[in-house]
Amino acid sequence: MAEDTSLCGGLPPEVCEQLNKEEQLIKIKLEKRRYGKDVTIIEGIDSSDHDLKKIASDLKSKLATGGTVKNNRIELQGDHRERIKEILVSMGFPYSNILVIE
Repeated sequence: MAEDTSLCGGLPPEVCEQLNKEEQLIKIKLEKRRYGKDVTIIEGIDSSDHDLKKIASDLKSKLATGGTVKNNRIELQGDHRERIKEILVSMGFPYSNILVIE
């Protein structure tokens, strides 16, 4: 518990978590894979503050698609860039910190 207060100057953990979310720049981009398959990549979510597997699981169920967590980034099958932004905002991430790369 002492670690948390030193990182946030004695602020409560809820405030500290909100500040951490506001500092992150989340990038959502599309990659082409073999056979012309689209894969949506989400990077920039700090894995030390957030459970990437839980976030990926929530996204997969809301988007009805497959996906995985690799190298501190979430990979989802298909092009879901705009819908992912809306879902991340509903999870509490600031709208202005989510960048969709076209």
